[in-house]
Amino acid sequence: MGGVVISRRIADTFKERSFQAGSRTAATRWRAPASSRAIGIFKEERIVEHARALGTEVIGPELRKLADKHPSVGEVRGLGVFWALELVRDRKTRQPLCRSTQLGRDAKPMVEVMTACKAGGVWPFAHFNRLQITPPCTTNADEIREGPLAIDKALEAADKHYTG
Repeated sequence: MGGVVISRRIADTFKERSFQAGSRTAATRWRAPASSRAIGIFKEERIVEHARALGTEVIGPELRKLADKHPSVGEVRGLGVFWALELVRDRKTRQPLCRSTQLGRDAKPMVEVMTACKAGGVWPFAHFNRLQITPPCTTNADEIREGPLAIDKALEAADKHYTG
């Protein structure tokens, strides 16, 4: 189940025309009760609060330690359990480790980083010069701390391409 949040100005444009979005299963009658129960479980088990604490107390501090250690980490950003490391060749210029248009041999630095991550048992999502770290909301703090240890080793591959 999903939703869209838009400004009043944009919403008003759909008074005279339809909003074409959705999927063939969007109108199934089972979605609302299942979603309602899932939201109830999130509230009962305080999953949002847990995710917020993981980000504030564990993920953010651990990833910032990596940034302090590895020059190839240009920025750490995130909230809750959704975080990203931006990898750069130069912190001053913010030149990306790999650009969005680079493929094949030119994407080698990120391929090396991801290969090292996987060898360490961590599979972050990689997109161009960004590693996304998004553990499940119910992960415990000890499990979370294992990820940055593997990523620390993998960032050595990114550091080899640092020119700044």
